[in-house]
Amino acid sequence: MPGKSQSHTDAVLNVLRGTNLIAPASVYVGLFSTAPTDDGSTGTELSGNGYTRQQVTFGAPAADTGNLRKVSNTNVITFGPATADWLQAVAFGVWDAATNGNLLYWDSLTTAKTVQNGDSAQFGIGALVVKED
Repeated sequence: MPGKSQSHTDAVLNVLRGTNLIAPASVYVGLFSTAPTDDGSTGTELSGNGYTRQQVTFGAPAADTGNLRKVSNTNVITFGPATADWLQAVAFGVWDAATNGNLLYWDSLTTAKTVQNGDSAQFGIGALVVKED
């Protein structure tokens, strides 16, 4: 099940206590070979062999099914090219930094992706969606 990291959930809830939620200057998307979980598991992010997180820009919130709201990327996001085969990516995450930083949101990929040497992974405009209820 997709979700927010516990630290980001706490930051959102702290707004009710009068604590400002400070937006990061930029956000970055990365890929996981093992997805995180809402109980605090951090998952396993891909690393090495030409992999790096990519900056992402999101559009304004929009309606989704039911009472969900969503945002989607307004830029093409390309990972790679790989300099050696990567582990299979099964999920994505959105962070507040290009390296290290805090995981904000994560979700499973619709289709797992294995990037092989010389190949790239890409999200077209509107393909990376983050939902909130």
